[in-house]
Amino acid sequence: MNSNVGTIDRIVRLAVVAAIALAYWLGALGGGLAIALGVVALVAFVTSVFSFCPAYGLLGMSTCKRG
Repeated sequence: MNSNVGTIDRIVRLAVVAAIALAYWLGALGGGLAIALGVVALVAFVTSVFSFCPAYGLLGMSTCKRG
C-alpha cells in the first residue's frame, strides 16, 4: 500500500473532519445528515492518517510530491 495522499491533501481532509465535528458539537447537525457527514468525516480521517485513499488508487491518482 503506497501513499497517495499528500501533505496538503491530508491537511484539507483533517480540516473537513474538524469542521464537521465542530458543526455537530454546536448542534448544527442532526439526524440523517449528522450520520452521513459522520461517515464522511470518518473516511476522511482514516485516509488522512494512513496517507492512502482507495478511490485515488482505483483512479490512478496521487497528490504526493514525487521528486
